[in-house]
Amino acid sequence: MSDPTFGLLLFPDAEELDFVGPWEVFTVSAMIRSNGSLPEGRVFTVAETAEPVRCNKGMRVLPDHTLESVPKPDVVLVPGGMGTRVTVENQAIIQWIKDVAEGAKWTTSVCTGALLLAEAGLLEDKQATTHWGFIEGLRNHGKTGEVKENIRYVRCGNIVTAAGVSAGIDMALWLVGQLFGAQHARDTQRYMEYDPAPPYAVEV
Repeated sequence: MSDPTFGLLLFPDAEELDFVGPWEVFTVSAMIRSNGSLPEGRVFTVAETAEPVRCNKGMRVLPDHTLESVPKPDVVLVPGGMGTRVTVENQAIIQWIKDVAEGAKWTTSVCTGALLLAEAGLLEDKQATTHWGFIEGLRNHGKTGEVKENIRYVRCGNIVTAAGVSAGIDMALWLVGQLFGAQHARDTQRYMEYDPAPPYAVEV
């Protein structure tokens, strides 16, 4: 696949970094592959309506497409956040996830976005992960084969689920490596200066 499209789902109270982190990875990857220019329309957001989406920490995002207008992406990303607890009951979004996953090369989630994949029937008999604080919640939901913990992301077939928030960046870098090679993923990581070294990791 030379030039795939990436569709990132939005919904009210989605966690910002769950989709903004992968957005950065996917767009930097596209820019590197295009020798510095960013191809139009290859990475886009999609929401139920065209109205601005207010995310979990207050960021407002204007979606590129609605569920009706969006072209089917090659790679689907479903973020998490507190909004998943309501969105899991939104049959239009759940059906869209189910439908679009049928033709996608990869379907992915970050954090509690795994709940929406499970509700769409994509995690039956599969391994998956989610935010550490929602491990039991996903298990109790009962539509996932095995929920793994203490791991950054889990690949099962063409489904990839990531743990919370920043784990989505790791997963997205792994994914562009699968699509375009490990060196390209390293180049993308280097451009982003993504080299986690958090302060206060240990007592000094």
